[in-house]
Amino acid sequence: MRFVIVGYGRVGSRTATILAEEGHEVVIVDDDVGRIERASDAGFETVRGDGADEDALVDAKIEAADAIGAFTPDLNVNFAACMVGTHHGCRTVLRIDEDYREDIYEKYAEEVDEIVYPERLGAAGAKTALLGGDFNVVADLAANLQLTVLEIREGSPAVGKRMSELELPESARIYAHGRAREPLTIPLPGTELAVGDEVAIITETDRASAVRSALLPASA
Repeated sequence: MRFVIVGYGRVGSRTATILAEEGHEVVIVDDDVGRIERASDAGFETVRGDGADEDALVDAKIEAADAIGAFTPDLNVNFAACMVGTHHGCRTVLRIDEDYREDIYEKYAEEVDEIVYPERLGAAGAKTALLGGDFNVVADLAANLQLTVLEIREGSPAVGKRMSELELPESARIYAHGRAREPLTIPLPGTELAVGDEVAIITETDRASAVRSALLPASA
């Protein structure tokens, strides 16, 4: 698969590396000379330009990409890049930083396929580790694992079920849970899921669709 990564900072560079290690084709778009040089030295195809500029994304062959990940610290750039990706038929993933507000989240969530907020996930992972949970698997994601955060929506088969009652693939693990927009924390087996809850999950890539089926409405 081909991916366009906008922003070669901490999040973008790590994401690009994992994708490349899995054998995917990755092109980096960034307007910073130093970051572009580092990406090129790492073996990536690069385009120097503003991720919000459609011309730069066209130069990155966005029309041939399967997905675009907009991972700069600038929400406006990320959103503009995702809208270009939507126009060209790409799956879109938008980064929001830790200081997001709920109204901003809800506004952008309607326009993109997925939203990620690495700082929040990192904090949840650190808390899990400090309280005795094993979070090492996230630090070194294997090629066959993926991490995702899903919101429990109206119509989900998981609504009203306890964590221990969820019918997930054997390899899937829910490592964090939070009530609507509250901080994620260690899930308890007896915790009952409600609409608006979020769960963070690690699963084998080939079982991701089964996880989504267990937690999302049939139409999602």
